[in-house]
Amino acid sequence: MSDLLNHAQDLLKAAKAAGADSADMVLVSGISVGVQRRLGKTEETERAESRELGLRVFVGKQSAIVSASSIDPAAFARLAGQAVAMAKVVPEDEFSAIPEAPPALDDSALDMNDPVEPSMEALIARAAAAEDAAMAVPGITNSEGGSAGWSQSSVVLATSLGFIGHYTRSSHSLSATAIAGSGTGMQRDYDYSSAVHAADLGDPAKIGAKAAAQALARLNPVRPKTAQLPVLFHPRVSGGLVSALASAINGASIARKTSFLKEKMGEKIFGDDIFIYDDPFRVRGFRSRMFDGEGQRGEKRALIENGVLTSWILDTRSARQLGLKSTGHASRGTGGPPGPSVSNLYMAPGTMSPDELMADIAEGLLVTELMGGGVNGITGDYSRGASGFMIRHGRVAEPVAEFTIAGHALAMFANLRPANDLEFKRGTDAPTIRVEGLTLAGA
Repeated sequence: MSDLLNHAQDLLKAAKAAGADSADMVLVSGISVGVQRRLGKTEETERAESRELGLRVFVGKQSAIVSASSIDPAAFARLAGQAVAMAKVVPEDEFSAIPEAPPALDDSALDMNDPVEPSMEALIARAAAAEDAAMAVPGITNSEGGSAGWSQSSVVLATSLGFIGHYTRSSHSLSATAIAGSGTGMQRDYDYSSAVHAADLGDPAKIGAKAAAQALARLNPVRPKTAQLPVLFHPRVSGGLVSALASAINGASIARKTSFLKEKMGEKIFGDDIFIYDDPFRVRGFRSRMFDGEGQRGEKRALIENGVLTSWILDTRSARQLGLKSTGHASRGTGGPPGPSVSNLYMAPGTMSPDELMADIAEGLLVTELMGGGVNGITGDYSRGASGFMIRHGRVAEPVAEFTIAGHALAMFANLRPANDLEFKRGTDAPTIRVEGLTLAGA
């Protein structure tokens, strides 16, 4: 890490020497290892290492960004000169600037890094155990394989205003995909686990067995009849509704007035008991961070509190456009400017189990997979292809496929109810969610 910190300071000095009034930069160093195993044979192993940088310079109110896929101090002066020359020929932007930032805090309490790189043999063993468990289930006829991986990235962010911060984050992953049936009647399904630390990764045998059970349950689906029904969104797809909210309250969309929620600040758009949080400080969180892409300090924030919209998601530029302050939600890579983005986003769980949530449904739908489409950010209209299971008399019944579900996001938000089965598996998470009165377009 010390060499990256030194490179950061040298690059900023080069930008100043080239004529920049101010500058910021990000350096990223990464390692990733992965294996793919299918039908008892290891089909693919890979290891990749990368080091990248991005430099943003300001000349007055004009700015430009250059990036490089390697970190070569001998090229810093040339890169900085190119960035300054580019900045001088682009239009002014009165809203873009490098903000003052408080000193970066120690991030060790977030426990974001598992420093032990697993061996290739250990990854192969994880993938094999997951696939073997799937293939051992009667009725499973084929496999798309088991996979396992590990990655680690180190990031340095520095500005000419004196901020410098860094962190290292790791990620472990494991998945299995099983196929049931034969010919045109085959069905596939998967299960997976991801975690910052290997100790939190799911049991490979349970992952494989669950993938198999889910594939078998999908055999012989029918196409349901068109109707208006209550719909339950399974946790592996329910987070899409939370993501739709985040997109609609993204500061860039609000500033452009291209969001269906642009006039809803301070209004109740969910039920009284709905809370949606963004928490950059969650221990071992997938997107935890002590500072954002501009060095700003975030906080755990209830974006929705008792159903009321309380905050936009803002970086410095979008905040200035709206006459507000950054909420610490800037995110950036090496190739572009900062933009608003969430950290660990989730809907708080309710009090009822999924079974209790569906107990009074005479006829409804459990959605386990979604395809295409989503919420139209401008109008709020919702339409997606889906598959899953019918709910009959309060219980999960026959599998269904080849249909779409449609509605409007505001009506969906206002009428949804969460179950109590929240798990943190993706970075954007929600429990099982029940939504009333969606239109199912089928046979």
